[in-house]
Amino acid sequence: MVGQSNVLYPLRNPHRVYCAGPLFNEAERREMIRIAYVLRRAGFEAFVPHADGMEFADVLPYLIAQGHESAAAGQLLHEAVFALDVYQVVVECGSLVFNVNGRVPDEGGVAEATIAWMLGKPVVLYKDDCRSAVAGRDNPLIVGQTGFQTEKDIERLPAALRRRIDELSPDESRAVACPAHLLATVATGERLWRGLSALGRGRPAASVAEAVLEVFGPQQAAAAAP
Repeated sequence: MVGQSNVLYPLRNPHRVYCAGPLFNEAERREMIRIAYVLRRAGFEAFVPHADGMEFADVLPYLIAQGHESAAAGQLLHEAVFALDVYQVVVECGSLVFNVNGRVPDEGGVAEATIAWMLGKPVVLYKDDCRSAVAGRDNPLIVGQTGFQTEKDIERLPAALRRRIDELSPDESRAVACPAHLLATVATGERLWRGLSALGRGRPAASVAEAVLEVFGPQQAAAAAP
């Protein structure tokens, strides 16, 4: 939980894993679900954004049908996705697995992995794709975050993550000073996560949209304005 001070505890839950990676087609989404399944089977908790958070493409039509202008609804959902994912990466999840399959790594996943690495969280890269853009090697600014280690076997991800946790030995009690802009985003993301969690799994798009409006709707924006 985010408190009133400017201190966060980002290493509390090393066995709760943020699953970062591409989610733009059915094959990519299936692969991300499989990664989460393998981790859960091994005793980890896993958060997959489209399955455990919210799906932009499912919620947008509902907002438009309720009379929200398309561009405004899209902006609102982008703000919600950003806040929710930042909250999960910074506070809720103590480690991260990044699926870097693809011609280039997923842009959002790059940002999420970097946030996690800079906070001292264990990060593991998964890749069984032979393509690479830099002389047969992956981008050093990405693989450097894992000590230049990449796991090629999806079934070995839990073991790779356990090794990384053991190597880093994250201090779950370590407090990190949080700048005001990040604290505000994390606090907003936490509010949205509470609302979504109250809906349970398999929550309908309409209920997700209402939870988003409760946190990011026009009335909330007006109340937050100077």
